[in-house]
Amino acid sequence: METIYVQRIGEIKKQKDELEKKLKVSLEIKGKQVTINGPSLEEYEATVILEAISFGFSIQAALILKEEDAIFRKINIKHVTRRKNLAIVKARLIGTEGKTKRTLENLADCKILIKDNEIGIIGPADEIEEATTGIEILIRGSKQSNVYNYLEKMNKKRKDKVKIA
Repeated sequence: METIYVQRIGEIKKQKDELEKKLKVSLEIKGKQVTINGPSLEEYEATVILEAISFGFSIQAALILKEEDAIFRKINIKHVTRRKNLAIVKARLIGTEGKTKRTLENLADCKILIKDNEIGIIGPADEIEEATTGIEILIRGSKQSNVYNYLEKMNKKRKDKVKIA
């Protein structure tokens, strides 16, 4: 039995039956606390998925974490930069009309969510590492084009590995 505190409890209450069916656990909701009952592996998966939902991801995006190699990672912007004005850093990450964020998501094949002073990423394990590196480089002040080039180069290396194997 695992108990976690969830911010966006309304989302979970609305789709509780669907979540219980897909996660193969029972969810007991008391206020903003969710108690998860089930086999230990399913409990762990459900905990990670509920943390992603609590962070702000949609239920559909969080359910990607059911896949074997998918992981959820949070990056605290304050741990990567010394800048005091984090609004500028977040603006660089989002870009004009969300273009930078969309491009990062497409190149890294991950879901990215920017909330307060944190960034949440959901995606395959190997791509999460590349996305994390790219985002941290961008936070430190590198140009967007340099980050895009880095991610494209990593995609090319991954595709070459697949061709060789």
